[in-house]
Amino acid sequence: MNILFLASEADPFVKVGGLGDVAGSLPIALRALQDVPLDVRLAIPFHNAIRMENFIMQREMEFTIPRQGVNIPVEVFRTELQELPVYLISGEPIRHFETVYGPTPVAESEKYIFFSLAALELVRRLDWQPDVVHANDWHTAASIYAIKRQSADPFWEHTKTVLSVHNLCFMGGGSESVMTAYGLPPVDAPELPVWARQVPLAVGLWAADKIVAVSPSYAEEIQTPDYGCGLDDFLLSRRKHVTGIINGIDTTVWNPANDTFLTANFTADTLPARNGIKIRLQSRLGLDVNVKTPLLGMVTRMDQQKGVDILLGALRLLADEPWQAILLGTGNPELELAARRLETDLPGRVVSVLRYDGKLAHRIYGGSDILLMPPRYEPCGLAQMIAMRYGCIPVVRATGGLRDTVAEGRTGFLFNDASATALASALRRALATYHDPESWQEMQRTDMSKNFSWEVSALKYVTLYRSLFHEVP
Repeated sequence: MNILFLASEADPFVKVGGLGDVAGSLPIALRALQDVPLDVRLAIPFHNAIRMENFIMQREMEFTIPRQGVNIPVEVFRTELQELPVYLISGEPIRHFETVYGPTPVAESEKYIFFSLAALELVRRLDWQPDVVHANDWHTAASIYAIKRQSADPFWEHTKTVLSVHNLCFMGGGSESVMTAYGLPPVDAPELPVWARQVPLAVGLWAADKIVAVSPSYAEEIQTPDYGCGLDDFLLSRRKHVTGIINGIDTTVWNPANDTFLTANFTADTLPARNGIKIRLQSRLGLDVNVKTPLLGMVTRMDQQKGVDILLGALRLLADEPWQAILLGTGNPELELAARRLETDLPGRVVSVLRYDGKLAHRIYGGSDILLMPPRYEPCGLAQMIAMRYGCIPVVRATGGLRDTVAEGRTGFLFNDASATALASALRRALATYHDPESWQEMQRTDMSKNFSWEVSALKYVTLYRSLFHEVP
């Protein structure tokens, strides 16, 4: 089976968010399945942030794609990532601005609609027919719509399409004029709201053979008014084609037994070694050094979606409890200021590190006792899975992938309402359990035994691909 995987970013070439982890790991995991012969190939834009000197690249080909009667040149380079063929597509719409995303909806859509159509023309010129085209989010959704429009073409007539939704709220709105310019008119689909009939993600969802949300719970949530972003009725009409598959984590990168960023390594059988990491964290970040004090950690983007304000409010409500907290992340200036204010009000107990720091993130997972994740919504979430692998117990809001991966009282603690009071209540339960060392260590060992590897997710995707051809074993 030939699988073309399209994404806007992929680690290690370029990574802005969780999609970079997915696109850099899932195609490799699919190819690695021993009993399932898949020819998986990845295509991403050749962003200016990607430096050729970091990879062995060869020029694959050049061609053009039409835009309002003008032929736009396309350059394609090829490299490999653990034997995975990777195509990097370049052209003026991609080279035009420095950042991966932004700066305006029109400029961004010019870049990604160009890329989506160029990727389809690439495989045609390679004479490599995909059995499945697997696109991700709005940035590559135009490819799915384009294939639907070319379904009578012999090259595409047997191709099935899958569109993964990592965050439904970002649809590519404002790109209607660019869609028209590249020959993608509004779809004639009464089931879609009028406003959505030329929006990239919406028309991709309409055209796709299968829609995959990045967790089973998120697949359910996007079919409701609270999470459907105006497409809930449409997604309900397609519910037989909507499924959810939880993302995985790279268990070679995230492995406390040999993580080189940790000041000590440990396993489920050597949990006391975590204490040394905790003490070093407390000392280096200016917290009062006490191994018995519960250490709370948060590794996040400072954003309203992530519930940072909920967390800050909950910590104030729990000021009478013995705990310390490390907040790592950057983003919304108002939330950063609020985090700094809490640090000032609770000296020696709270430290806010307002930057991206990958090494510190590893140490927070390895040395903190509790990870806090109180988002207003979370399609999948990776931090809770990483924390569990490191014996750091998650306290999370019961939404999306968090609800699918954390079990109340067994592997972590959950709360329902997006409020400081609800989080504080869940955190009190966690702190009470922390002070029962035998129960706490049992929970840690249970968490560390969970298998969140990409192999598990890859097998589910293979089943999905086969179902498109009625080949589910």
